[in-house]
Amino acid sequence: MFSFAKKHYFPSNLAENIPLSTPVDKLEFTVFDTETTGFNVARDDRLIELGAVKIENLQVIDDSAYQTYINPNRQIPREITELTGITQEQTDTAPQALKAITKLTSMANNTSVCYVGHYVAFDMQAIQAELKRNNLKWKNPKAIDTLDLIGYIAPSYDMRDLEKYARDFGTRIYQRHSALGDALTTAYLFTELLQLSQDRGLKTWGDLLKIKGSQN
Repeated sequence: MFSFAKKHYFPSNLAENIPLSTPVDKLEFTVFDTETTGFNVARDDRLIELGAVKIENLQVIDDSAYQTYINPNRQIPREITELTGITQEQTDTAPQALKAITKLTSMANNTSVCYVGHYVAFDMQAIQAELKRNNLKWKNPKAIDTLDLIGYIAPSYDMRDLEKYARDFGTRIYQRHSALGDALTTAYLFTELLQLSQDRGLKTWGDLLKIKGSQN
């Protein structure tokens, strides 16, 4: 007879029961990005860096920024080092993934309404895979993608390049293929998109959730 270990839930530390009528400019968000050893994170590829920053009242809180390298417990492919600049030496002495994920969720501090990322489904999958390796499952991790808002504002856009979007919407661009750099770029892009969305009728947390649902 097979015996399966019971998975324990890992808290998302997000605010709960936020009134749907809460104005968008009164919400708090935790924006994050990851770098990995490759794209097959559900199987063999692992996290090697995590970066995050908070948004409050449509303002990026620069001094909240968090960055850490992560030990993937495997070799980093040469092409990934060439792309990201992250070396084996930097990760061999870095914390394990669970410690970095715990720091990310502690940033949310039960006051952020959701996590935010650019093509965030990949980053969420990478984190879920790391938690699964620790016999954990992320509990109710609400996330919104900048692509959802771009689809709302400019449906004809069909590219996913973060830097191109940041340039087109006139927002700051930080170091590419750096988890913190991409998190900061995403955060500034997200605040601009939220402001543009307000002009188009997106006023509340409930409105934002509808946009998320309509773009999935």
